[in-house]
Amino acid sequence: MSYVVIARYRTLPGREEEVLTLLDAMARASRQEPGCRRYRVHQGTEDPRAIALYEEYDAEAGFTAHCASAHFQDLVIGRIVPLLEQRDVLRCTPRAEAAA
Repeated sequence: MSYVVIARYRTLPGREEEVLTLLDAMARASRQEPGCRRYRVHQGTEDPRAIALYEEYDAEAGFTAHCASAHFQDLVIGRIVPLLEQRDVLRCTPRAEAAA
């Protein structure tokens, strides 16, 4: 089983490239964390200010450690969040498929 986080950001007008550059650094650092299986950054095709993150961890503890990391605190909390108009975070686990 894995633990998945889907974060949706909407940048302030004209700040999307700055946020994406910071998220590139965040993705590189996050992929090195123990328990991080995947960390992908996506930009909206119809709205370039819309950004979605797909993160997958071995377990919830991996995401908790991720949020406590120095790079998360610096990049996300300290530098990215002030450049956002909106931020939503969905935490989820994969649903087991019902038997056919």
